[in-house]
Amino acid sequence: MADIVSVTLGSMGEKARSWIANGRYETMDEVVLEGLREIERREALFDAKLKAMVEESLADPGPGIPLEEAFERIRATPIR
Repeated sequence: MADIVSVTLGSMGEKARSWIANGRYETMDEVVLEGLREIERREALFDAKLKAMVEESLADPGPGIPLEEAFERIRATPIR
């Protein structure tokens, strides 16, 4: 069963309607689902990058770094 959700898109609503009018998407549902898929994709990439960084850190025999510095490095890593 599909979830029914009401959202306010603000100025992005105009953009979404133009994509539908131009044939890029058929429905507003498709636009919203594409956005959710993109969020899911970015989160998966971030999780993979974080896991790789943790594994790299655990394999490094050198001295550790302070926790705050570790978080600064994570925040500075671009999400692609």
